[in-house]
Amino acid sequence: MQEPHRSSETLVAQWAGHSVAVLKQIYAKCLVGEEEWAKKKIEEALRLGRGDHREG
Repeated sequence: MQEPHRSSETLVAQWAGHSVAVLKQIYAKCLVGEEEWAKKKIEEALRLGRGDHREG
């Protein structure tokens, strides 16, 4: 059975050991004004975690 699609924020929350709500409540204030940078870093981390070391 195929795993349902999970968003990046869900994966990051799981990795951090938090719910998405806690992730947003606690960590979102750290990202104000730097959303694009944060999204890029999250995507890079997820890609590296899958063993995909391509630039992009």
